[in-house]
Amino acid sequence: MTIDADVKSGYNTDRVTKAVLERLDQMEWPRGYSYVPGGELETRTESFGGLQSALIIAMLGIVAILVLEFGNFKSTLIVLTVVPFGIAGGILLLALTGNTISFTATIGFIALIGIETKNSILLVDFTNRLRAEGVPLDEAIERAGEVRFLPILLTSATAIGGLLPLALQNSAMYSPLAWVIIGGLLSSTVVARIVTPAIYKLIPPTIEVDTQRRPREGGDPSPELDSRVRGSDGLPV
Repeated sequence: MTIDADVKSGYNTDRVTKAVLERLDQMEWPRGYSYVPGGELETRTESFGGLQSALIIAMLGIVAILVLEFGNFKSTLIVLTVVPFGIAGGILLLALTGNTISFTATIGFIALIGIETKNSILLVDFTNRLRAEGVPLDEAIERAGEVRFLPILLTSATAIGGLLPLALQNSAMYSPLAWVIIGGLLSSTVVARIVTPAIYKLIPPTIEVDTQRRPREGGDPSPELDSRVRGSDGLPV
């Protein structure tokens, strides 16, 4: 016999399922009779096994991309320091909103790992470029924090604003995913502004200084800037 049921709107599917299973376990079943839970619980159990592989592949892919981008493991390590804080923020917001770590919430954590690292990438990459121009370590960290603060804040605010309607729908399927990413972005944005510069100071990557480049006022270390305003003889055009 198969019994189907839907959870009433406003109730958490996982909690209702656990309550039903507890009641079923307390029943005295006749000999030869038993029950097997199916539906979302069965689907979630099967899907979580595949998500473990997806999470490992996602982490390895992100690490490989960062190593190729920066060319050293120290910069990669500095960028990845925000990941635990972002995951903690996602779990905290899930708890505050009364959600559990469901299948869609786990997908949100996988997406969050890639999204939250962008803030640290902006800081670390800009700091490395400043140091390559000969800017001292402390000054490079300070200038990178000042110049990149607004872009980091705006990109995070844009992503959070886009996810808020989905989170406020109170959907058992999609809202946990949105809350995870929002909570992770909130915590990682703060961490990227405070912890990332501190970690960079503790384990600064080895940067080769380009003696042909000089620091410029305004915080733009891009060498392409001079090529647009100067001719081949170095004189202004």
